[in-house]
Amino acid sequence: MKITDALLGEHGAFYAQFDRLEETIPHTTSVGEVREQAALLAAALVSHAQLEDTLLFERMRGAGADEGLLSTMESEHTEIAGLLTRAQGTSDAAMAREALLDAVSLARDHFAKEEQVAFPMAESIVGEAGLAALGARWSARREVFLSDS
Repeated sequence: MKITDALLGEHGAFYAQFDRLEETIPHTTSVGEVREQAALLAAALVSHAQLEDTLLFERMRGAGADEGLLSTMESEHTEIAGLLTRAQGTSDAAMAREALLDAVSLARDHFAKEEQVAFPMAESIVGEAGLAALGARWSARREVFLSDS
């Protein structure tokens, strides 16, 4: 499996979580609940971003990909993580809701850039074999068994 396919699959799971958060968080008055939801999202999203940065973007950089695009992608990863940290660190429910929903909105926009620009660029400059090798590394890091077929 190509790493881009694996990362797209992760995006699909995040979209369902984003939908649920956007539906429920505006009506949540408990700061503890908002903080817990932010922590759950951060646990998965930060891990996802780290895999993109260390596996895919590093390989794209080595293949001569647009440095501006890669720097923007990595900067957005940092900004999303910062918003989630802010949501977890405040005792004000309104501030926590705002930070969490801002993180979700930024992550949606970020995913669109990856899907429309970064991943197609990876396909063209890293190639099928390179992306498959990175997919195997993704599988090992995620501890997900992928058969060779």
